Parts: sequence; C-alpha cells; structure tokens
Amino acid sequence: MTNFVVKTLANAAALAVAIWLVPGITLDEGSSTGRRALSLILVALIFGLVNFAVKPVVKLLSLPLFVLTLGLFTIVVNAAMLLLTSWLAKQFDLSFHVDDFFWSAIVGALIISIVSWAANMVLPDKN
Repeated sequence: MTNFVVKTLANAAALAVAIWLVPGITLDEGSSTGRRALSLILVALIFGLVNFAVKPVVKLLSLPLFVLTLGLFTIVVNAAMLLLTSWLAKQFDLSFHVDDFFWSAIVGALIISIVSWAANMVLPDKN
C-alpha cells in the first residue's frame, strides 16, 4: 500500500511539473487550490493505471520499433500514454488536458519521466 501511495505522489509531482513547464498541458486554472490538488491526485491515479494496464501491451506490440530505434520509441509510447490519460480525465470530468501530440505530449512525457524518476529516487520505496 505504501508503494502505491509513493508512486501516486511521484506521478502527481511529475504531472505538476509538466503542467507548470509545458504550455500545452493544463489543469483547470479557475478553480481553488484544493480542487486543483484533488484533480491532480485523481489524474495521477489515472496515469498510474494507464501505465500499469495499457503501457505493457503497447510496448509488447511495438517491440520491433523499440529494437529498431534502440529504445527511443519509448518517448512516443510515453507521449501516447499521456494523451490517453488526458482523454480518460475528460471522460471523468477532470480538468486535465494535453493539447497536441508532437510538442505538448512529447515534451511533457520527457519531463514526467525525468521528474518521476527523481521523485522515486528521493521518496521511500516500501515493498
């Protein structure tokens, strides 16, 4: 349970940094800080579930592209997972949105990967 909370907090921190740095990734600006924080935690949960359930299947199906590009195709898969998270957040009436694939999703995926890695290194990891 602790590991799940740590991963969710790391995802929330990574998403917050991406929202702050990338103009094409937004969270509802007009709401209160508490509502934005709750939305961010819910989006982090959705993002974690997408990465847990969908990403392994996509990686398996695109394995030849991973080999051909020496792993750089991971950026494209991460951007697609971010866009899927944006679509799912819209379905759950959350205010998270990613504008486009090429700039917003790719740059956002890079930022989220780096910040999530750093946050997972700092935060305790209990199994």
